[in-house]
Amino acid sequence: MLHDDRVRAGSFGDDAAQYDRSRPSYPSDLIDHLVVDGANRVLDVGAGTGIVSRLLLARGCEVLAVEPDDRMAELARRSGVVVEQGNFEEWTPGGRDFDLVVSGQAWHWVRPDVGASKAASVLVAGGRVALFWNQGLLPSPLKEELQSAYRRVAPGLDSYSIVLGNIDDGRFESTARALRDTGQFDEPETRTFLWRRSYTTEQWLDQLPTHSDHRTLPPDRLAVVLDEVGRTIREAGGEFEMTYRTWLVAARRPGRVG
Repeated sequence: MLHDDRVRAGSFGDDAAQYDRSRPSYPSDLIDHLVVDGANRVLDVGAGTGIVSRLLLARGCEVLAVEPDDRMAELARRSGVVVEQGNFEEWTPGGRDFDLVVSGQAWHWVRPDVGASKAASVLVAGGRVALFWNQGLLPSPLKEELQSAYRRVAPGLDSYSIVLGNIDDGRFESTARALRDTGQFDEPETRTFLWRRSYTTEQWLDQLPTHSDHRTLPPDRLAVVLDEVGRTIREAGGEFEMTYRTWLVAARRPGRVG
């Protein structure tokens, strides 16, 4: 269970600035969907450097972020995000409630049963929890060429790393099941949003070490991976367009919004 792997969970702050500049954002259609019913008070769980928080602040929302890593939290604060530090499971809301609880690319680091119940406990009647992840869909044949590169220098990563588009669909069902099992939400919905982003070789290499399965490789092995991946992309033209599928699992507390 990823939420028990604290080494990987704690690796993201090793270079918070790199994470912030290189990680993909989220599509405007998703943000539209999150605020369509007028949600204003938002809790961002596992906010990292504030990528999601800033998108919601730009929509006029009042955002409070919760982030366990002090290095990530400090960078988020520099961009104007209000952050309380700590794990969501132990975080104390202090009587505050929210219209919307979100988590971008982070809910798998939260214990699903505890997280689902806690989200319900801080939401107003009619409020929603919205949990989402990006899945990158590399163009073919580049994906096949990169998989071959990983098999040469980091066997195993080719079959499970999200960098290559691998994502366990069971993650979404287990997330929905945990929300359902609280008995405090309407039936969860799962939907996807498609969008695109272009990468140069350098931009792609910059974001690779921000993924925990790469960051926790021995430094010499990571260097070999970056060299091999860079060579592969340059030989394929040096740039490419990535299609992202953003997966959303959301559920609403019964009652009227607000």
